[in-house]
Amino acid sequence: MHALPKYNKQVFNKTAAAAGSTLLIIGGMALLIPTVFAHMAGEQSEPLQQKMSLLISFVLIFTYICSLYFSLKTHGHLYVGGHSEDLNGKRGAEDEGETHGSWTKWAIVLVVSTAFVALMSEILVKSIEHATEQIGLTEVFVGVIVVAIVGNAAEHSSAVLMAWRNRMGLSLQIAAGSSLQIVLFVAPVLVFCGYAFGKPMDLHFSLLEVLAVAFSVLLIAQVSNDGETNWLEGAMLLAVYLILGIAFYFLPADALLH
Repeated sequence: MHALPKYNKQVFNKTAAAAGSTLLIIGGMALLIPTVFAHMAGEQSEPLQQKMSLLISFVLIFTYICSLYFSLKTHGHLYVGGHSEDLNGKRGAEDEGETHGSWTKWAIVLVVSTAFVALMSEILVKSIEHATEQIGLTEVFVGVIVVAIVGNAAEHSSAVLMAWRNRMGLSLQIAAGSSLQIVLFVAPVLVFCGYAFGKPMDLHFSLLEVLAVAFSVLLIAQVSNDGETNWLEGAMLLAVYLILGIAFYFLPADALLH
């Protein structure tokens, strides 16, 4: 006997996938442009980088708000993610009964769950930091690879579970949603906080970091825009992650300082 994939092909809504991948491309562009600008203009342009990053942050926040309105209000039917989800974004029969309940109750559940997940993630991250110091891993590798995996363990497990249940639309929404929150919401908020505390920061990252983001976003767009996926596309995504992990593993500790 030979092992076969549980599903030869899984489908999801094209429009929702295209919207998510386009938003990721916009976020990647917002990180790439300040980095290219910094390399072209030189170190003396730091005040300009900060101003440009601040303006870009406002654009990212506006885009994030638009995406929320799109997914929650005007086109919420595209993100249902039921078993019978089709290419037109129609709801599956079993999902009709899953939307009952008050908004207040689910908001409380969401807040409490988020608080506990954040607490557990913080504990795990601190444990990982102590462990990696003993192993001898660099801070760059720990921050980009290890902490990213551990800190988003809840999202990862939920996405895998939904894919296992053949709810690929919901799985894709969970996987892409966490990345969208970071690039469209968290990064701009950090820029705003920097100004609020009198320590302006910018969106200038290292060349390897922005290249990693750019290639990842392009590959996600490539494999998701056809509205279906298979095990080979998953293997290719894992291959990209492993390649990036290898690159950051061998990156010298002081490389990002130059």
